[in-house]
Amino acid sequence: MKKYSAVFIKAVLAGFCIGLGGTVYLRLKDAFPGGNVVGAVLFAIGLFLVCTRGYNLFTGKVCYLFDNPPVYILQLVVIWLGNFGGAFLLGYVERLTGICDGIGIDATAVTLVESKMDSSLLSLFLLGCLCNVFIFVAVDRFQKSPSQLEKYLALFLGVTIFILCGTEHCVADMYYWAVSGVFAEQVGRSLVCLLVITGGNIVGGVFLPLAEKLYRKLEA
Repeated sequence: MKKYSAVFIKAVLAGFCIGLGGTVYLRLKDAFPGGNVVGAVLFAIGLFLVCTRGYNLFTGKVCYLFDNPPVYILQLVVIWLGNFGGAFLLGYVERLTGICDGIGIDATAVTLVESKMDSSLLSLFLLGCLCNVFIFVAVDRFQKSPSQLEKYLALFLGVTIFILCGTEHCVADMYYWAVSGVFAEQVGRSLVCLLVITGGNIVGGVFLPLAEKLYRKLEA
């Protein structure tokens, strides 16, 4: 129990950090021409904090699902719930501040979230798959590359590209749903969307690791 409590706290912190990245993105997205690009680059501060501080982020941890025993699934559930708590904590705290005044980042988030909810569940699932291909590359290279430059380029490029491509990251979306206020208004549909995106993130996260294991076996 003590172990899972620590896992949960580190997951809450990860969700909070991803929310910070989302805050920067929302502030810059429509602020000036090219603001979405700058915001996408700076969003990476969230993953940078997660990786350098050793926090637990679902989208990164799920990539190693098949490298761990079955009990790891329970840990992933705890991490998802912790990420949800951290992202929503930041989102709802920000709704009490001046940056959420009906025309601030909350309004930008509403536009984002409504476009996601208007999409088909298949679209959300597939975009979730694509997102976590980028996340796997970013996190795996950060962990395994001996080059400090490659480590940080992987993080920043991976995050920037998944945002600019319009893919779906379940923890970032948890934050967007929270700060927009849409989740509280449409809990059922919101939760379905987040779970479908999560499913896509799982499939996308394990795609490259499994494909690499397969071709290594064929090469052996």
